Amino acid sequence: MNLLEKAANIRLMGFDVDGVMTDGRLYFGPEGDFCKAFFSRDGLGIKLLAKSGVRIAIITGRDSPIVTRRAANLGIELVRQGIEDKRTAMAELLAQENLDFTQCGYMGDDLIDLPLLRACGFAACVPDAHALVRQHADYVARAPAGAGAVREVCELILRTQGNWERVMAPYLAD
Repeated sequence: MNLLEKAANIRLMGFDVDGVMTDGRLYFGPEGDFCKAFFSRDGLGIKLLAKSGVRIAIITGRDSPIVTRRAANLGIELVRQGIEDKRTAMAELLAQENLDFTQCGYMGDDLIDLPLLRACGFAACVPDAHALVRQHADYVARAPAGAGAVREVCELILRTQGNWERVMAPYLAD
């Protein structure tokens, strides 16, 4: 199956957070608090993909109230945080959604993502992902992590599934 066929088959798309939805940097304050920066256009891409009928998931190794807030802001209900075995977490989500691995995609950047990326029907990564991750990805985004990579993948899926014009219609209406 080629890239476009794989992307067209996606019914659930999962994303890592650090290094995918963000640039991977963590900013720690003197009290131990930290923050992350998310790219608003990536968020709209996720919303558009969800509007097309693709379920969205976040599966991340770090547990953070910031991620909980961002997921709620984007309407993402399938959120798994503090996960080391992302493949098993995705298998549980797929069972819950009555889907299989051929119908899911995941976008990651580091070695912890590799077992899940290798299991998914569609594997995507950011351009500065670990070399082994890039080697096993079906699609390597051109845009950087935390600055358009997620949006790029969302738009690729929308286009391959024939949903681009439909989700763009409200923005192009006279």
